[in-house]
Amino acid sequence: MLRYIRLAVSWIIDITYPLFHSFIPPETYRYAVTGGMNTVLDILLYFIFYNYVLDKQMLNFGPFAISPYIAAFLIVFPITFTTGFLLAKYITFTQSAIKGRIQLIRYGITVSGSIFLNYVLLKFFVEYLRLWPTFSKAVTTAIVVAYSYIVQRFYTFKTAGRYLAEAK
Repeated sequence: MLRYIRLAVSWIIDITYPLFHSFIPPETYRYAVTGGMNTVLDILLYFIFYNYVLDKQMLNFGPFAISPYIAAFLIVFPITFTTGFLLAKYITFTQSAIKGRIQLIRYGITVSGSIFLNYVLLKFFVEYLRLWPTFSKAVTTAIVVAYSYIVQRFYTFKTAGRYLAEAK
């Protein structure tokens, strides 16, 4: 099943890339498409969990309570972490010579930065600027995606070519 998903996503990317080849490198385009797919999934799941599963209510754990917008983020995160890693490893950054285990560890480290940014930005937009939580999540995601691409390209899924070029 995963093989067919990989082939379908690659086919969509390969068939649409000629429209963009004159102004965007293939790897960046693949990241944009797969990252866009994962981002849409993230925002859609966030919307569903925030509005319907949590019903915009605080999540209470005895003496602890989590706001619904943070709880929705915490619920959705493991799903999009997994899909994001798989898309990056098998669709976007396929030329990386780094072992999968190391990629996963590095991906976890870089995603930790994303979690921190998500948390801080969601708190800032919702609690201090009083913006709508789903809109805040979308703006936060745009900022985090830029950070994520740079870190994943040059750290998590670094290729031997980039490594050799940096060593010179």
